[in-house]
This record gives sequence, C-alpha cells and structure tokens, in this order.
Amino acid sequence: MSLPVYLDHNATTPLDPAVLAAMLPWLECQYGNASSRHEYGRQARQAIDEARQKVASAVNAHPTEVVFTSGGSEANNLFIKGAAACLKPGLLAVSAIEHPCVLKPAGQLARQGWQVRELAVDGGGRVNVEDYTEVLLDKPKLLSIMLANNETGVVQDVAALAAAASRTGAWFHSDAVQALGKLAIDFRAFNAAGVHAMTLSAHKAAGPKGAAALVLDKRVELQPLIAGGGHERGLRSGTENVAAIVGFGVAAELAAARVAEASVRLQAMQAKLEAGLAGLGARIFATDVPRLPNTSFFAFPNIDGETLVGKLDRDGFAVASGAACSSTSPEPSHVLRAMGVVPEIARGALRVSLGVGNTDAEIEQFINALRVTVGRLQGLTAIH
Repeated sequence: MSLPVYLDHNATTPLDPAVLAAMLPWLECQYGNASSRHEYGRQARQAIDEARQKVASAVNAHPTEVVFTSGGSEANNLFIKGAAACLKPGLLAVSAIEHPCVLKPAGQLARQGWQVRELAVDGGGRVNVEDYTEVLLDKPKLLSIMLANNETGVVQDVAALAAAASRTGAWFHSDAVQALGKLAIDFRAFNAAGVHAMTLSAHKAAGPKGAAALVLDKRVELQPLIAGGGHERGLRSGTENVAAIVGFGVAAELAAARVAEASVRLQAMQAKLEAGLAGLGARIFATDVPRLPNTSFFAFPNIDGETLVGKLDRDGFAVASGAACSSTSPEPSHVLRAMGVVPEIARGALRVSLGVGNTDAEIEQFINALRVTVGRLQGLTAIH
C-alpha cells in the first residue's frame, strides 16, 4: 500500500537525508551530556555550539542571540511570558490571526492584570493599519505579530510594523516559524527596524521535531519559563537534546542555501494548483496580498472541510482542514473569522501546503481527485 501524496508541509516536513545523517551519531554512539567536563561532554558542547552558529548564520543573527527551545510553542511562550514577568502589567497587543501558542499565553496574562488587544486584520489577512496606529497611541509594552500565517500563508510587513512601534518603546516579537526555508530571513535587518525577538522551528524546514529557537536581542530581559542548571544563557534550563539541535543546525543551513531556488519552484506549483482550484470553482483566500510560495487556503461553498479532508485522505492525498485550530474544536478557523469570512464558508476551508518534493504530476492528480470528490459532495448537497 502506497502512502498518500503529502500536501501538508505547514504542519511538518519530511526530514532531509543530510539532517538525519548528521543526527544519527548523536543518537547512537555520541551520547554525552553537554554539561559534562569529560570528552563526551566536550564533544556534545562543541556540536551544540556549531549548530547555534549555523542557525544564526541562516537568519543573519549572532550565535549569542540564539536560545534553543523544544519547539516554537515554547519559544513563543518564553518571549511573551518571560518578557511580561520583567515588566509591570501594561498593554500587550497581538494580531487576531496568531497561532494559539501566542493567543493563549496572551489570554493567561490578561488574567494577571495585563490589558490584551487583538489587532484587527483586513479581508486579505494583513494587520489593519488604522487599528494598529490606534493601538500604538496607547503605548503597548509588548507586541507579537507573526511573519507568515500558518493557514493562509499571508506575509506581514513586519519590518514596517516594528519600525512604527519602535517609537513607543515596546518589545516586538515575531513568530517566523512558517517562514524558514520559504522566505529569506534577515534578523539583523529586522532588528534594526525594531524587531527584538523571532521564533524559528526545525521541523517546518526539513529538520527534526523537538528543536526550535528564540532569536533574541540581548537587550531584552526575560524571566525563564524553566529554572534549573542555567542552560541557554540561563533562559532555558534542561539537558540539551543534542541530536535534535544538531539536526536543526543542518536544516537551517540547508534552508538558507536553498531558499531562492525553492521559492521559485514552490511558487510555480502553487500557481498550477490554484489555476486548477479556480477551474473547480474554489474560493481561494488572500490571493491579493503577499503569501508564502507554498500555501493555498481555499473553500468550496456548502462543503464541510473536515469531510473533504477525510475523503481526500482515503483517495491518497494528505491535506489539512482550516476549520479548526485543534482537532477537538468545532469552530471555524479563527484566522478566517478575523478576515471577515462568513462561518458557512470558513467551515469548508482546506489548506494545501507544498514542499519541494512535490511534483507537477501530483498537483494534477490532486486536482483530478478533488474534481471527483467535490462533484459527489455537491451532488449530495443538491439532493438535500
């Protein structure tokens, strides 16, 4: 039995063979604790230092600015809660389309005396300029606005937003998890514009799960979420996952080296996919604003997204429904709701996120399968 065609790369990506090869020694024979003083420990420490350099170079940061964490969710929580713990409660502003690992810690701070504002977005999923300008007048202490959205692929002008916020003295964070390997990332340029922290994750860019980083301007004071032995500049205690960190380093290095070529290839496949979707009558979201070159978010009227995901899976295609932030929630996508999409359409949303391993033939096969499946479902809807 063959595996389904994988079209869900924004959820996670296949491990690159070069990444796996780099990790294997640290899973087999090089098992030292990086805090140990003997040769095993020194080798592990050197491997982590080299990986830190690779991650930093991939996004034009300094190695001392890279704080390794277990995932993007931890990195986002580390910034939001860690920075808030060093400040008197004030205004925290986040965009309404952030991932739950930003929105939920913001909600926790709201119960601790912080004022939380969700920034409105326009119909294209970009931060509403008027609302943002109004929020800045209230002088927020913390801001978090993602670089690229995981559902729509919409890319925010984070540099311009941060520059506007710099006059308020706010600490500005951006979740860049979806951007690594799809967009060129220059933390130094972002930092100069006013971005103080940025989140990256290995498994979104052909690296392993369990390794991520908060790239942090050293002027920002954070209280660690995990206290202990003082690892990661005292910001993230705990014995390091050496194998995953080594894999992250290689994945980041490869992502930076390949991003220009990958984005061209992905964009060509995206255009082919969306031409097929338009021919089937799909509504494709956010086509008039900058997007990631691999992400297409769309819906068919009167067709439930979860139903469509299940049928496509049985037909041999792995895609994602945009109908919920989690598998347990029946609510339509909060991203589409923020964009003003009516619930009837939002519940039918489907996301295809491509990877460089996908082919034009797979796109054609997917469109043909979708044509048959959508036709059947629309026929059933017409009968009822």
